[in-house]
Amino acid sequence: MGVGGEPASYAGAGVDIEAGERAVDLIRASVARTAGPEVLGGLGGFAGLYDAAKLAGMRRPLLATSTDGVGTKVVIAQRLGRYDTIGIDLVGMVVDDLVVCGAEPLFMTDYLVFGQIQPERVAAIVAGIAEGCVQAGCALIGGETAEHPGHLGAGDFDIAGAATGVVDADRLLGPDRVRAGDVVLAMASSGLHSNGFSLVRAIIDAPGAGLELAARPAGLEQTLGEELLTPTRIYARDCLALAESCEVRTFAHVTGGGLAANLARVLPPGTAAILDRATWQPGPVFGLLAECGRVSAAEMERVFNMGVGMAAVVPAAEAGRALRVLGERGIGAWVLGEIVAGDGSARLTGRHPA
Repeated sequence: MGVGGEPASYAGAGVDIEAGERAVDLIRASVARTAGPEVLGGLGGFAGLYDAAKLAGMRRPLLATSTDGVGTKVVIAQRLGRYDTIGIDLVGMVVDDLVVCGAEPLFMTDYLVFGQIQPERVAAIVAGIAEGCVQAGCALIGGETAEHPGHLGAGDFDIAGAATGVVDADRLLGPDRVRAGDVVLAMASSGLHSNGFSLVRAIIDAPGAGLELAARPAGLEQTLGEELLTPTRIYARDCLALAESCEVRTFAHVTGGGLAANLARVLPPGTAAILDRATWQPGPVFGLLAECGRVSAAEMERVFNMGVGMAAVVPAAEAGRALRVLGERGIGAWVLGEIVAGDGSARLTGRHPA
């Protein structure tokens, strides 16, 4: 309170240092799960250390970096009081951007901010981040947990992360490798992943929508809340395995902007991608949102992944082998379209199966 009242303190201002220390204690085991022999030191240092000796074996190692968050999907986690999956989303959004150029994720750091630190909630989120790092094959080597009273409400939080990866220059993937005649392969998403949740919330919160997070709408195999919190699929190891087994021109991570816009980012001038909607049926959650929100098909495709979370561009002769590799790894995949001469755009044709 300060002058004329009780002495001012950090706790009085809403920051609980002891709760922060308790949260750090609770996350130690989760972070340790991700640490290989390259990670030096332990949790609590001012900087995370990673032994980069493996880079010495590369001809010309290129470091790749990516940073992202999970957007307002955190609001759904907050409403449901379930925090064990949102960290997996964070890792997927970050590392799957790295792998597009063929980079192997090495390590990740995170940033968590809360209106009020609840150690168990922090621990659940970090456990999810650690699980995502295990799935991606990278280490969680550091991060920051902050408390912002007065800025965020007591139950509010947000998370973000950054990762670093490496690729040898002669294995760098990208638009310069893409040729007319190549084939575009789709890799199935696990659902909405972590994009479009401002629209999702607008739909489910609209008066008369009749959508309750605890209910199970027709067509869904789980409650709407569980469907929305289905974690983002992490493709990093699968993409790296594919690039090791087959010739891959490039990948495209399908996030905000949808399938066509993200694929266009990896097309060189003078080419275009023609993608056929008839090759797949989006999951029922997409139809539910479109119907309840009266969202046009064009808007759905601009906002959501529509069931395709990653795309790979490969030479036509490699398509069959690539599909076998992905199938053996449990990834649903199919021929989505082709690369042709064109104006640098990607466009969808046809209709989804009835």
